[in-house]
Amino acid sequence: MAVRKLKIVIWCGAGANQKALANKIAAAFDLAGIVMDDHSGGSKKSGRKNLLATLWDRFRFRPVYNAWKNLMHHYDENFPNWPGKPFLKVSDINNEETISFTANLQPDLIVVSGTSLIKKPLFGIPVSVGIINLHTGLSPYVKGGPNCTNWCIANNEFHLVGNTIMWLNEGIDSGNIITTETVSIQNTNDLAAAHRLVMDHAHDLYLRAIKYITETEPHYNSVPQNTIDKGQLYLTKMWTAGKRRQLIKNWKKRKGFVAPSIPKTISLGS
Repeated sequence: MAVRKLKIVIWCGAGANQKALANKIAAAFDLAGIVMDDHSGGSKKSGRKNLLATLWDRFRFRPVYNAWKNLMHHYDENFPNWPGKPFLKVSDINNEETISFTANLQPDLIVVSGTSLIKKPLFGIPVSVGIINLHTGLSPYVKGGPNCTNWCIANNEFHLVGNTIMWLNEGIDSGNIITTETVSIQNTNDLAAAHRLVMDHAHDLYLRAIKYITETEPHYNSVPQNTIDKGQLYLTKMWTAGKRRQLIKNWKKRKGFVAPSIPKTISLGS
């Protein structure tokens, strides 16, 4: 069928990787507007003891922290500005400003990446196709955060590194799947290169998923996650120093890793 020109609105986080994604989507599709969720908020005050503990943690596990820092620097260098599209910055994505701004643009498709958890009022915005979400992890096997690639390395589950595009629902990375793909990171030189490989793949997969939607008549892929596997939901509070230590240990042994199984993935159009 002919390609449909869908009007797209992005809801995304404030990170340089989100800025890069917005630019890539703007270059390929009809981007009508951007809502940037700057949900960092005000920093909480902490005592000297907590500050010293944080500094010590960042020193001990600097390869982990530096990998993400280097990734953001890479995207900032290559995408210094947001696309020149209608732009709304909010401190909470789930507010009336987001609803009004998005509804006024009358999008066919809303694409989500890196926001705080989307809540019920936003699901009432009229949108002809729907709301889709990027999860930089392989659903349903690895869900949550703060970083699913790091969780896979820490758990010595390199075969579960990957990305997911799903229909958004009110859960955490739990919507029906449009497509998933794994990413092999064992042969990258360092953690920074591994994270860049995964994130670049995530952006590419998102672009391919949007293209699939523009070129396909409903019904689109929509695979319930519980038909694949139960998986594991990770929370930030679970990302302890012990897990960071295990990540560094497993990363050093990565080239000897042998996958115990092959995860099921969902191809576009399958």
